[in-house]
Amino acid sequence: MARLGRIVPGLPNALTAARVLVIPPLVVLILQSEDGSSAPAAWLFALAALSDALDGHLARARGLVTTFGKIADPIADKLLVGAALASLVAVDRLGAWVAVIVVARELAVSGLRAVAGRQGLVIAASSFGKVKMALQVAMVISLIAAPDASAAWLLGVVYATVAVTIASGIDYFVAFRQRAPAKPVRVRVPGTAPAGKQTPF
Repeated sequence: MARLGRIVPGLPNALTAARVLVIPPLVVLILQSEDGSSAPAAWLFALAALSDALDGHLARARGLVTTFGKIADPIADKLLVGAALASLVAVDRLGAWVAVIVVARELAVSGLRAVAGRQGLVIAASSFGKVKMALQVAMVISLIAAPDASAAWLLGVVYATVAVTIASGIDYFVAFRQRAPAKPVRVRVPGTAPAGKQTPF
């Protein structure tokens, strides 16, 4: 029991690190597949995405939020999704413009968070951000696993993901611009936010 108590506190951060470690084999599996589709790669990405939800749950439920986790968790998510998108572009299963939009949105929101941080504010995750992350995960898994990357349903998933990705980015900027000094919009002063992850994005 004592040993388990020592392991659990470090588990959320270990899961975050594991998401980074699976990136090389994920990329290799996608690039070495004959037509770009790979069931093993799809399962690997799905497990990595599931670990994101698991480490967040553990951190909130057990009060294990750390500075490392707050910084590393969103970085790990971006690296994982970015690597998967780049690999899918390389094997012609995804248009480069989709990857550019997703990456540009992430960089823009990260920059916005940095600006807000310098003003002593923390931008809370919006509902758009959560839906966006779920759609991106669904899109990547579908693109990796689907035999036909040009199927109509798959194109629908891609376009829906792009639309929500753009909308979520605009939502963050609108919220930041419309905030009032005494009552920020969807922004919390550090120390008043509930324990847990403040992203996905």
